[in-house]
Amino acid sequence: MTTTRRIGLSLGADLCWPTFYEDIVGRLDPVVTVDGEEIRFDVERVTIEPYSLRDPARYDVVLDRLTHWYHTSREWIKKSIVMDGTYVLNNPFTIQAMEKHTSYAAMMRLGLPVPDTWMLPPKHYVPTADLQITLESYARMFDLPAIGRELGYPLFLKPFDGGAWVGVSRIESDGDLERAYDESGTRLMHLQKAAEPFDLFVRALAIGPQVNVIRYDPAAPIHDRYKVDFDFVDGEEWQLLSDMVLTINTFFGWDFNSCESLRVDGEFRPIDFANPCPDSQVTSLHFHIPWLVKSKIRWSLFCAATKRPMHLNPDWGEFFAVADRDLPYREKLAEYGRIARRRLDTDRFEEFCADNLADLDAIALEYFGTDRARDTVRAKVATLFPAHEVDQFADHFWGLLQFWRHTES
Repeated sequence: MTTTRRIGLSLGADLCWPTFYEDIVGRLDPVVTVDGEEIRFDVERVTIEPYSLRDPARYDVVLDRLTHWYHTSREWIKKSIVMDGTYVLNNPFTIQAMEKHTSYAAMMRLGLPVPDTWMLPPKHYVPTADLQITLESYARMFDLPAIGRELGYPLFLKPFDGGAWVGVSRIESDGDLERAYDESGTRLMHLQKAAEPFDLFVRALAIGPQVNVIRYDPAAPIHDRYKVDFDFVDGEEWQLLSDMVLTINTFFGWDFNSCESLRVDGEFRPIDFANPCPDSQVTSLHFHIPWLVKSKIRWSLFCAATKRPMHLNPDWGEFFAVADRDLPYREKLAEYGRIARRRLDTDRFEEFCADNLADLDAIALEYFGTDRARDTVRAKVATLFPAHEVDQFADHFWGLLQFWRHTES
């Protein structure tokens, strides 16, 4: 008897990777065996509509791209986890609760070299009677330039909840700081010491236990931030960056997240790592998107086939126990990495992929040379670029995918 596991894609404006995912799973048409049970898979896009809280969920696993910003889908997903045991990438409860502020504090607690950071009260506020009384009673005047000088310029002033460099200001002086703070309005802001001078900026993407370390340039146009480069870190550095992102992910219960780090004097300093809905478009990832699609396929099929349970409650005690031991930083991070890989069932996952998904690489290699894939790239480009640039950039991204196929071959 064959059992069907259902995978739902909860999507926003995503166009390219869901098509790639569906097409490749369709070509692969995997039939896997877990504990003697033969399992097939059905992939479906999740619609947005009214629902009864008692309606059973149709999906065993949901790949979610809406939780972080669209409340209707977020609440449906939380209901599906609580009521039906659906496995979701990522845990929506911690995404909703944990801003970048919490992630900074948590990783400082674990000993990661996060740059020194201050939280600043909002410059302006929307007055209410209660807030007026509260601020008049307890708010204290402070010397903002003195804080800046204590941290040491250059600095970055950025929203405490992130924003992908939106609203981020580089601060070189007291005057810069005062102007940027005045312009921040009612937003709660972090003031963070710049990690400089750095000689390498990387972004580590992780999906389940799978990690890809990519050289990154946040100052470039969005289509050129992820670089095509090789051998820019050695094996020890790759292991460190892998341990770092998997530690962050399993600490918060996230399956798909990224960590931005800068190398300063040989040390990688994480500066932005609460990104549980990172770039997933061919217009951003280009050369790197086949890795992302294959990794999502492997992890989602594994979670569905093995009925992997959601870890609903953050369990930080094991990490804190390591943090409190008298160990060098690198040894602590390696211990965190071992905890992370165990929590991600890495050995079982790798065995599952070897036994059941051995054809995935070859199928993906062929697929990313098809007219169907090329048409999907062009359709995505047409949604983002002016009409007179569509041909140019569709050819550009397609060329990078063909270069990926060449390097894979």
